[in-house]
Amino acid sequence: MAYDVEKLIRDYRVTRGKHFRLSDVDPGDTGSFKSRDEAEKLLERGINWLADEQEKLYASDNWSLLLIFQAMDAAGKDGTIKHVMTGINPQGCEVHAFKAPTSEDLDHDYLWRCAKRMPERGRIGIFNRSYYEEVLVVRVHPDFLLKQRIPSRFIGKNLWEERFEDIRHFERYHARQGTVIRKFFLHVSRKEQQRRFLERLEQKEKNWKFSASDIAERAHWDKYMDAYEDMIRNTATEYAPWYVVPADNKWFTRVVVAAAIVDALHELRLEFPKVDKRKRKELEAIESTLKRQK
Repeated sequence: MAYDVEKLIRDYRVTRGKHFRLSDVDPGDTGSFKSRDEAEKLLERGINWLADEQEKLYASDNWSLLLIFQAMDAAGKDGTIKHVMTGINPQGCEVHAFKAPTSEDLDHDYLWRCAKRMPERGRIGIFNRSYYEEVLVVRVHPDFLLKQRIPSRFIGKNLWEERFEDIRHFERYHARQGTVIRKFFLHVSRKEQQRRFLERLEQKEKNWKFSASDIAERAHWDKYMDAYEDMIRNTATEYAPWYVVPADNKWFTRVVVAAAIVDALHELRLEFPKVDKRKRKELEAIESTLKRQK
């Protein structure tokens, strides 16, 4: 891609969270783009490039790519995943949407249900919500901890710091096994969320998207913002960076996410596997046989 991908994503990537402040990111930011049309043309180029790179990723069967999406309701996670990954071969990609944990999930550690969905080598895994819910919704609603039946001695004042530590170690382990991890927080403003909620209510074809629980969670907006900020500050690393992506303009969100994925795969310098001399002679013999056949 001719566009400077690194420049596009630089302002939204967080690898060291110590000084991160969510208030420093404007949800309505559109970077240096002069028009939506310009961004959509770049997105199309990025989608085509990703399709080619995914084929190399699948063929080489060494690396895997995990994309994690977290956001408030109506921030555009589903649409972003749909538009950015539209050119990807479904055979090499799996999307997992993590809802409320089941009784089986609650009988295991909180990382379990996501750990068993980690992408295989050569594949892309997409988590629509993830184990990060355990330091977000569970933190905002601490009564959810009771359902997890964790021994009381492990639920103390350092619980969230300990979970951040667990997550960093979990991601570090998988990064060392060849899983490239990129995490996206789609940062929508409270005002824009309200507008999208009203749109869902006013347009019948979008009524199915609306849930009364969305409004209930909106009442905890400030607590969620504090939880997101603390999460990013404590789990942003070089091997698993966060991208805090402005989400008030969906077209901009999508091009930034696509650029971050392009950048991640570009770093791998993927190539199709090369066959050795023995395999080459075998293929040449097969080719010769096929050409002689009628």
